[in-house]
Formats: sequence, structure tokens, C-alpha cells
Amino acid sequence: MAYKSAFDFSVIKSEFEKAGIKHQFIPLIWKHVLQNPNCQWDEIPSLPSAAYPLLNSKFKLSTSALHSVINSNDKVTTKLLIKLQNGEFVEAVIMRYDTRLGKYDGKPRTGGPRSTLCISSQVGCKMGCKFCATGSMGYKSNLSSGEIVEQLVHASRISTIRNVVFMGMGEPLNNYASVVEAIRVMTASPFQLSPKKITVSTVGIIHAINKLQTDIPNLNLAVSLHAPVQDIRCQIMPAARAFPLERLMNALREYQNNSQQKIFIEYIMLDGVNDEEQQAHQLGKLLETLQVVINLIPFNPIGTLSHFSTSNDQKVTRFQKILRGNYSESTILLN
Repeated sequence: MAYKSAFDFSVIKSEFEKAGIKHQFIPLIWKHVLQNPNCQWDEIPSLPSAAYPLLNSKFKLSTSALHSVINSNDKVTTKLLIKLQNGEFVEAVIMRYDTRLGKYDGKPRTGGPRSTLCISSQVGCKMGCKFCATGSMGYKSNLSSGEIVEQLVHASRISTIRNVVFMGMGEPLNNYASVVEAIRVMTASPFQLSPKKITVSTVGIIHAINKLQTDIPNLNLAVSLHAPVQDIRCQIMPAARAFPLERLMNALREYQNNSQQKIFIEYIMLDGVNDEEQQAHQLGKLLETLQVVINLIPFNPIGTLSHFSTSNDQKVTRFQKILRGNYSESTILLN
């Protein structure tokens, strides 16, 4: 029998209810596990007696294991390779940065040192984006909510995590139920992350976008747009055929009307594909009825699988100037 993760809330809640144990004890279990990673179930104090045999027979402190930890030379990023109970692997990345560095909307930033965790929601991905290493491996399986939360547990023992972004392996909104449940755990005790510190990135799963704001208010939404017109988007993101830009823009307007929050737009800069001046104007016009934050992302080649090259600095700067000079009322650029 495969053990379940203690961080799979719906599973442990159901088992506790069947055993007549109040689910209010669950956050106490999580807190003890976070503080005592090598503990045994019997060492957790103040639980009802019926909880101990139940935990021992059906649950593990963690169903995943930290397989390797790789720090970048500058210690800014730490890549966690995590082995799942079924033998598959997923990656999570801790990104350390000082929010006072760089600019926001062309102005100096405030803040200080922060750690953001980029986590995975699936093993592989169905979307098949041609610029993405995960897209080239195909889809293997969804992660459970517990396996998603365990990435935060592993990372929290390395660095204090202030923000979580669902931008690792997989399309989060194709694993909707597990992602939503994982976020609800992350925003509850003992993690207590604010929904405003969590960002879910999607290629544009329209029906799920419409549902997300109702299920988790105040969450940040990021859209992997990457092209301002449908034909280019379909060339580099085959799954975009199912999500026409007009319908996607309508869904984003509805989301923003309900949430009153800016939407993050991810746009990877591909030389000769989506980085021309005309496309900068098309992007600005496409988004001018929304309040957005655009992140122009340098392309990171994926070895022999790469069909693309990175836009040069001059093209990126010109692209930025067009957006900032002509569409700044609705658009904020990260740089």
C-alpha cells in the first residue's frame, strides 16, 4: 500500500473524520513536522490516542525525498531535485533576490532580501511549448496536493520562503483541484502565506481562469502569453489552438473586473519570432484594456532541442521603449 502525504489535506481530513478525530489537530501535526523533520508520529504531543495508529498505518511525514541540492555559483538560486514516492522526479527552485535592486515601472524599488520558491504541479506537461524543456518531455502525471506542499516543506528547511510561484514543471490549471488545495494549505497555519504572495502561471486555460478567482481570492495570476497574435502563439505554443486570444482576453478582463488586481504577463523574447517593433505595438494594443505587469524574459536555450535563439539587448530595449512610451497607462514593465 502506498502511504499518503500528511500534507494531503482532503485525505487526512477524511481519515480523521472517519475515525472521529477533529480536523483541527491537522495544523498541529504540520507544525510539529516542519519543526522536527525526523520525528516519529508517536512523538507528536497532545493528539487523540486514535490518531497515532491511523497516522502510522496510512501516512508518511513526507512521501517525497530531497534527492539533490545544487547552488548557483553566486548563491542566488538553489535547485532542489525531489524524488517522489513513485520514483519520478520534479524540480523546485529557490530564488533569492533583493527587491531594492532593479526598477519597477522605471522607478527605484523598495523592500529588502526575499526568497521566492518556484514549484512544480505536474511531472512533465501536456502543453508542448517549443521553447520549454519540460514541454519536450511530455506529460507523465499530476502531483497530489501533498506532493506540491512538500516542495515548500523541503525548501523551508533551506531558506525562509516569502513568495511561491507555480512556474515549475507542468501547467497548474491542468491539475486544478490539487493546486487549489495546496494553496489553501499554504495560506493556512502553520505556513500562513498570504494569497497575494502566491502566483499561479498558466498558458491560458480559460474555464479554470474563470473559476480561480472565486475559489482563491487575492491570488496573483500570471499568463504565459509569449506572442501578441494567435498564429505566432500557436507556432510556439501548440496548446494555444484550444485557447484563442480573443476568448483569453475576455476571460482576463472578467478576472480583473472581479479581482481588481494587476495581471502578470510573461513574454519570452525569441529572436526573429516575437521581438519585432510591430509585435511590441501589437502587444501593447492587445493589453491596453487591462492593467498588467509585463515581464520580458530572456530565452534560455535548451541544448540540441532548441529551435530558437535569444533576442539581443538592442531589440529588447527597443521593445521596452515602445511599450513604455506608448502604452504606459495600462502597462508596467519589470526590468
